[in-house]
Amino acid sequence: MAEYKAMLQRQREYFRTGETKSVEFRVRQLERMAKWIQDNEEDIMDALKGDLHKSPFEAYATEIGIVKEEIRYTLKHIRSWARPKRVPTPVTQFPSKSFIYPEPYGVALIMSPWNYPFQLTIAPLVGALSAGNCAVVKPSAYSARTSALIARMIGELFPDKYVSVILGGRKENEALLNEKFDYIFFTGSVNVGRYVMEKASAHLTPVSLELGGKSPCIVDETADISLAAKRIVWGKFLNCGQTCVAPDYIFVQKNVKEKLLRQMEKQIRKMYGKDPCRNEEYPKMINEKHFERVLGLIRDAHVVCGGGSRKETLQIEPTILDQVTWEHPVMREEIFGPVLPVLTFYDLKEAAAQISARPRPLALYFFTRDRQREAWVLKHLSYGGGCINDTVVHLATSHMPFGGVGDSGMGGYHGKASFDTFTHQKSIMKKSGLIDIPVRYAPFKKKLDLLKKIQ
Repeated sequence: MAEYKAMLQRQREYFRTGETKSVEFRVRQLERMAKWIQDNEEDIMDALKGDLHKSPFEAYATEIGIVKEEIRYTLKHIRSWARPKRVPTPVTQFPSKSFIYPEPYGVALIMSPWNYPFQLTIAPLVGALSAGNCAVVKPSAYSARTSALIARMIGELFPDKYVSVILGGRKENEALLNEKFDYIFFTGSVNVGRYVMEKASAHLTPVSLELGGKSPCIVDETADISLAAKRIVWGKFLNCGQTCVAPDYIFVQKNVKEKLLRQMEKQIRKMYGKDPCRNEEYPKMINEKHFERVLGLIRDAHVVCGGGSRKETLQIEPTILDQVTWEHPVMREEIFGPVLPVLTFYDLKEAAAQISARPRPLALYFFTRDRQREAWVLKHLSYGGGCINDTVVHLATSHMPFGGVGDSGMGGYHGKASFDTFTHQKSIMKKSGLIDIPVRYAPFKKKLDLLKKIQ
């Protein structure tokens, strides 16, 4: 679209002025963003309530609070991150000095999903702006209220030559991906992630892909079963199961399965009541399409808890499935809803082998009190990140990068990792003109022995 080309041209021209590279400029923009969020918390919560029926507590804990912490952490460290860093120089280059200069890529495209529409849009934007880039933000059409609020927020904070918001659906996504950006940050499904990478390759544009997959939760016989049940139920049914790092299925050791099932049923009743679909604090599915898709995964399955739904509110009860195999429909795709299938294992290596035979997941959770088993799982299984004796919370920190591996994505962000993601590390060696050692110049007769001694 001609308007997108014009928008990108304005951003490129503004970026070339160098204004966004000033650290003081970046700090001011982040401070203004933090103040806007603080002043408009109620509006953000209302938008999230309208899109996903999130309670104020859940909206703050999983969206607003995480973004505020990202900004706070970035403001605390940005000056040291952006400073050129002296590094050692090989003796073969004497006399000289070596430096790494962090510099922004230029114009970044941030494409965000609908499940955590505020957090998963603004947190990457914090990284892009802290690194000194301009940005084009494309929020999801499914979370229309939050996307409109983000457009209002960006419009009130920044000129569009600095940050722009594009609303719309597939047509707009396609048009944007046909343009050349300097960096693309995408959060969404594996299939769309492949398409984004394919389109980026036409321009040799670097990408971060925050995807998903079937994240396992292993519970062994040594685990604190009641605590495991509480933390699994919390992590799985948060946001009505629409969380990329939610436990997608349980792998429980055979001799503690029944106890775990009973405890999870107990925790579901305790957290959501006897009729979760009439609980004002229980979120909903994003739209009818996804509501029907998830219900289809329950049909003909062995339901041990839940299974009910309420179409008028697009809510599905927290549901646990037993007697599940890898051939069942629920195990063939990422669930992304409040359905939790349970598989069993006898030996930990058996479970690990089955997990390893499938695409590497975005997250893995392991409940155990055996440190040797913990160490074995950490060493032998590959996945984006995860927790020992908890679920989901590993992403709620600015001190560690969050991201996937293999089919679950590439690249990481949060805290310094966000700054690094949107930054090119420029390597510079400054050579002295006082001495010019002749050994490197031709002719090379009888110089090889000397080279081997000094290199």
